[in-house]
Amino acid sequence: MNWKLSFRIALTHLVTKKKQSIIAMMGVTFGISMFIIMISFMTGVNQFLEDITMDNTPHVRIYKPIEIEDRKIISEAKAEGADDWHIVQHQKPKNDMPRIKNGLQLMGKVENMPEVLGVAPQVATQVFYNNGPVQIPGTINGIDIRKQVALFALDKKMDMGSLDDLLKGGDLIVMGRGLAEKMGVTTGDRVSVTTPEGNNLTLKVAGIFSYGVAAMDESRSYATLATVQKILQKDPSYITDLNVKLKDVNGAKAFKAKLENQIEDVYIEDWETANASIRAGDSIRSVLTLVVCLTLLTVAGFGIYNIMNMNIINKMKDIAILKATGFQGGDITAIFLIQSLMIGVLGGALGLIIGFFFSYLLSKAPFPAAAFFRIETFPVNFKLIHYMIGLLFGFCTTLIAGYFPSKRASKIDPVQIIRG
Repeated sequence: MNWKLSFRIALTHLVTKKKQSIIAMMGVTFGISMFIIMISFMTGVNQFLEDITMDNTPHVRIYKPIEIEDRKIISEAKAEGADDWHIVQHQKPKNDMPRIKNGLQLMGKVENMPEVLGVAPQVATQVFYNNGPVQIPGTINGIDIRKQVALFALDKKMDMGSLDDLLKGGDLIVMGRGLAEKMGVTTGDRVSVTTPEGNNLTLKVAGIFSYGVAAMDESRSYATLATVQKILQKDPSYITDLNVKLKDVNGAKAFKAKLENQIEDVYIEDWETANASIRAGDSIRSVLTLVVCLTLLTVAGFGIYNIMNMNIINKMKDIAILKATGFQGGDITAIFLIQSLMIGVLGGALGLIIGFFFSYLLSKAPFPAAAFFRIETFPVNFKLIHYMIGLLFGFCTTLIAGYFPSKRASKIDPVQIIRG
């Protein structure tokens, strides 16, 4: 088989039928470019949502939930039978606190475990922010400033003021942007905070932050551990949460199971369980992206097949002459396969360029919901693997689309064609 001669004949066929060749190439170009745009944008959205989730969420959270135990003295004193009824009215839950027993000692032990990157203690409580006669519900979190910065990069979320300002004195607070706007306050103003138990403390606003998630920015604030313990009138050992960051985020479930075997009287939650709805959304978007991309590329492949099939029909007399002059079936197959591959490679390369161009424009376009998310432009991923997959798929699609018509062309009887 003379590959050089087959290449020259294939190139001649493509050049003599320029319009047909360009249409075939544009089919590949459109499919690949849409694939690049779609997968770059959808993976960018998934990555953005995952980054928001991981910035705000510990890999493992240790806390003690408040539970009302349905325990009745009468039912404990008497064995229950099939027909026994125990009716108790006005059962009241005991005053159980959401504190972790020996929280600081537990933090030290967890922090020394080999899988752990760091542990941030927290005192979280529901409060009312008083704005004149209006009470705005929300939460205030007492944090260790240094650990919170190192593990959750809260300092990078500050819009006004600095997180370090909380260390300059007592009775200071940093508020979410949405919450500050609701109350009409800014840095330097004072707000009154009241707990459900009736404890009240006036705090000075030292800064304003925004996560870019409206639900958090409109209800959350931060202060030092000591300040929140003061509001709750608790001692310095009072801790409600231990937020753990791991060296390997994928090991959260295994680490949770390990802690459950070692620690009692607390609830342990991994980040996948806490964000199950977000993970489900990511999976749905990934499947949708895959289906759309495969559809685009498959449609492009069928377009190439139809064009190559028509090309072979139009070239019947040329094929007959080639076979009459000594070309074998393998030579004919090679000629049309080379045509398909040239269309696939050129169309795929052009598709990658166009896809990259429009993806780049999309990455520079202003994001319309910047008030709800901390992002200025559309999230777009530029991963080399996507471009390699696009080019490979375009190559394989045109190879397959060109193989079957060329195989049929190699079996043509030249005598019948010339006589016909």
